[in-house]
Amino acid sequence: SKQAQLMEVLKKEVRAMLIAAKAGLTPEQLEEQYMTMVCKPLPLRDLGFQSTLELVTQMPEVVQICSKSGTLILKAIADDSTKGIAKLVANQKVKTRKASKKIATKANATFPTKNFKNPQSFHTLNAGTPVLPATVKAELQDLLSSSPLLLADLGKAFLRRFGRVFQYKQYGFLSMFEVLRSMADSIVVEQTKAGYLLVLRKYLARTIEQKEVPQAAPAAEMPPLEPICETESFNQAAHPMDSEPVQTQAVDLGDHLKQVMHDETSECHLPLIPLQCQGFEQFPSTPEIPPDAVQDRRLCSLPPLKRRCLVGVIVEFVVSPSQFYIRICSTEASNQLRDLMFEMRHVYSHKVASDKYIMPESAVRPGQLCCVMVSKWWYRVIIHRVISDQEVEVFCADYGRLQIVQKSSLRFLKWHYLKLPAQAIPCSLAWVKPVKGTWSSAAILLFKHLCCFKELVGIVDEYVDGVLYLFLCDTSTKQDVYFHSVLRDMGYADVCEENIPSQEFEELNPSALYVQPSGRQGNAEVVEPDLHLQQESRDAGSETATLKLDGAEL
Repeated sequence: SKQAQLMEVLKKEVRAMLIAAKAGLTPEQLEEQYMTMVCKPLPLRDLGFQSTLELVTQMPEVVQICSKSGTLILKAIADDSTKGIAKLVANQKVKTRKASKKIATKANATFPTKNFKNPQSFHTLNAGTPVLPATVKAELQDLLSSSPLLLADLGKAFLRRFGRVFQYKQYGFLSMFEVLRSMADSIVVEQTKAGYLLVLRKYLARTIEQKEVPQAAPAAEMPPLEPICETESFNQAAHPMDSEPVQTQAVDLGDHLKQVMHDETSECHLPLIPLQCQGFEQFPSTPEIPPDAVQDRRLCSLPPLKRRCLVGVIVEFVVSPSQFYIRICSTEASNQLRDLMFEMRHVYSHKVASDKYIMPESAVRPGQLCCVMVSKWWYRVIIHRVISDQEVEVFCADYGRLQIVQKSSLRFLKWHYLKLPAQAIPCSLAWVKPVKGTWSSAAILLFKHLCCFKELVGIVDEYVDGVLYLFLCDTSTKQDVYFHSVLRDMGYADVCEENIPSQEFEELNPSALYVQPSGRQGNAEVVEPDLHLQQESRDAGSETATLKLDGAEL
């Protein structure tokens, strides 16, 4: 019957989730994990159950129900096909991890060759530390951008600002101090009589600078305004709106006024008073497309990685082991993306700027590069298809996912934000193919669990039709775990020692459709209309375009 088939599939999925959780899960955590991985709730009603606890009691061969300090904990019962992975999970380290060194200095592995019979026996790689997603890092920095905060008040402040609890354990951290150590480059912890005080380094630097340099006039007395053009490079973090540097821009009002907004010889940045306050009409009666709005350009991809090199990666989005997207996990790349998101939020959240870059209906078309707000953050996206009068499907160039959004949340992308290449890299797991022709739901679920919220070591094999084929290795356990070997040992994949073109990417590869190979945009001079902002060349063959990775060529 359909119920029996559904129950068998559910048993495999529940066993895979519980095996991946060394300490087990509560019934509530199991519900959350299932929703996260399968994108739908547990099918309790379809199977005739009223609660998750009632469901797992009917899986005695899959779930062991334990009690710890009065809390029910669900643990997996491994079968013959899952004993291997259960043993690997049992060997995972539970003590506080030491700060990881750069992969370039810690990794010394022998790359597998085509005639190498045992791909799993690479030399050992040292363990890595957990990594916060870029959006979560940006949220913490945004929380501290206005003023320092006591550690004891962080949880309440995070919940009040973002509407959810900050659950650091789901990212692999054992304590809040581990989180703060991982962000030591941007957050300072000071001990005071009231407790530990969290201070943003940039806030601390601004405070010191304000003490040393007398201010001509308090910036708070000036009305908040839209910056005409952002800083020269978004590699520098965004400052609060009242101290945002503004490029030179002359406003021609005939005989009335010619205001220079920025003195190149001075460090004093003066915002422009709204013209309507002086009795002039500034805005036209009909909206016009801003001269610095991107209309017919595409983002460039990152330069290709060298074969046989090691690189730290985070898997951002998974469809299957043959179709997923990674992001390079180096300090430089992470800072660039974080600063870009900060600056975009800083600019587009201002009402004047937001209204100025609203996209007319004629501009909402497939292939259009723009940006969209999701959960208070702005992302660079390309319109994939128009679904209805209200909705479009977009491809997020920096995180690799397709998502349906409201048309009303779309905005033109400023030319300034073309500089950073698209950060998401389309990938397939090297040397594997599904046993039955297509990946099973259990195989996909296991692969997602292996990738979830971890910094992994990627070993580059080759590019096939623009898709990066690489090996993935989890170095956070006592014994390095190679994902292709786990899928093979679980009976989900065959190791074929060659790369078979991904059927999923052949059907749809948004990166190939909308992102141009590195260097092509650099072949022609890219100049921002009126503002003459030149686009940086990203020629993969030049030294300036060489990607600096926390990896080492073998």
